[in-house]
Amino acid sequence: MKFFKFTFVALMLLVATATASAQKFGYVNSAELLSELPATKAAESNLEGLQKQLQKKGQSLVESFQTDYQTLQTAAQQGTLSPKQQQEEAAKLQKREEEISSFEQQMMSDLQKKRQELLTPIYDSINNAIKEVAEENGFQFIFDEQVLLYGQDSQDVTSLVRAKLEI
Repeated sequence: MKFFKFTFVALMLLVATATASAQKFGYVNSAELLSELPATKAAESNLEGLQKQLQKKGQSLVESFQTDYQTLQTAAQQGTLSPKQQQEEAAKLQKREEEISSFEQQMMSDLQKKRQELLTPIYDSINNAIKEVAEENGFQFIFDEQVLLYGQDSQDVTSLVRAKLEI
């Protein structure tokens, strides 16, 4: 009975070792691939243009607000406005200040949405290329280099994925 248990345990260890050694791991530097793709450069250029356009509009709103604020301050100091008129103008400026703040928040949200819209297809193409490389080369797992603490250079499949993406 002891011999049977010993043989069974030894056999299980042998099977587990064979299974573990059959798995093939690799890693890829997806950030490097992303930066090398022409589509990424085009997307970044598109985003920069949109950001400049929105910042220009925001700057215009701020400059207009500052001009009107200075005008109100000057009128208040010169006494050309009644206290009621000063309150009304101050309320208008307060509302415009809130609109500027809202515009800035919306601008950030719009830029983030546009970034997601432009980069999602690029990420998908990288992921598809990684999957194809894994299937073609028998890898069970391919990790991203950014989350990998150590990996042998022989397991780096970045060049294979780069070739698949034709970059």
